[in-house]
Amino acid sequence: MSIKKTSKRFLNVILALVIGYFVVYTFAAVSKRSKGPLEGFLENVSDWVKNREQEAILGQRENLRSDKLSWFKDQRKNKFSLLKTKYILFGASDDSKGESYENIFNLEDSLALTFPIIGIYAAWGENQEYKFPSNQIDAIIRVGSIPMITWEPWLEKFSEEDFPDIEPLSTRNTNGLASVAKGHYDSYIKKWALDAKKVNHPIYLRWGHEMNDPYRYPWGPQNNDPEEYKAAFKHVRDVFESVGAKNIIWVWSPHLTYGKFNEYYPGNDYVDMIATGALNYGTCTSWSDWWTFEQIFGNYYKTLESFYKPIMLAEFGSLKPGGNRAKWFGDAFNRFQFKYPYVNAIVFFHYSSDGSTTYKNVDWYIKDDKEVTDEIKKQLKNWDPKSKQPDMQ
Repeated sequence: MSIKKTSKRFLNVILALVIGYFVVYTFAAVSKRSKGPLEGFLENVSDWVKNREQEAILGQRENLRSDKLSWFKDQRKNKFSLLKTKYILFGASDDSKGESYENIFNLEDSLALTFPIIGIYAAWGENQEYKFPSNQIDAIIRVGSIPMITWEPWLEKFSEEDFPDIEPLSTRNTNGLASVAKGHYDSYIKKWALDAKKVNHPIYLRWGHEMNDPYRYPWGPQNNDPEEYKAAFKHVRDVFESVGAKNIIWVWSPHLTYGKFNEYYPGNDYVDMIATGALNYGTCTSWSDWWTFEQIFGNYYKTLESFYKPIMLAEFGSLKPGGNRAKWFGDAFNRFQFKYPYVNAIVFFHYSSDGSTTYKNVDWYIKDDKEVTDEIKKQLKNWDPKSKQPDMQ
């Protein structure tokens, strides 16, 4: 990075902070009674400051990534090209919460890759934080990649006042997906669909993932039967189609361990792509062990392949406890394209502090683990040139 660019970035951030400070001070002094509107205004100022910093980070990467992803430029505009891609498209998601994709960029540097896919997570709800993440999506498109959104149908963050047909909070998750299928959340879904349509680029949309897991999410089988899940999946897609949001790649993503794939499959007309997680928790929990990639994913591959849809590893990674992590990745990538020809996307699950499944936060980061990154690079260089990204070094 040049001194000139660094200075410009620094001055932009300082200017934003100074302006934000004086605006906040002025409005805070006017009246304590304007707390509601003031809070919203201050949030906008804070977002503006953060956006200036993000602009600086993205600006540094924009040209670099556009050059490395030049082979992907035309393909990323057409969802059918993405589904039929001859390359395995790599990507990553991390816990930066959209403030910056710098950690993902650092992972790219460590792996000598440039990711065509950047993954994010979004929950359902009617407040501002649950709206379509336009800023994050715009940033992903701007740096030359396409978004993969895992869209989670949490139902607790809706009010009966604005959504009069929904159940009371105490019973809302029981058969909650039947309520989705009946259209009780359509105003929310439609707004998302209209915003997604404006993106004018394909978006992988992984809705209601791991629906066959009875322990993890409220949209699982402890509250909904397979028919209710399928009806909800179809309804959500129908709403998107009704407003012309044709740029969505609809991703169906079961949990491998719990099976019943055919029971939960919404059908070929509604599913564009199949995804699943392939995460090795090692010995960090009482319910896990050091399992190989073959045990986690390979043993189920033939079943997934039988649907004749492209396959994505939407959450791919390994923790350290219990074994040799570099060997785990090396074995996973060894002859990968020959073992798993239907897989055309691999998204690293790259979270530094993940407490979503375990009783304590765990670290999936590999960007600073040279033994792991060197092993991955070594394996990828052995791949068939027709099945790997052309920008690999």
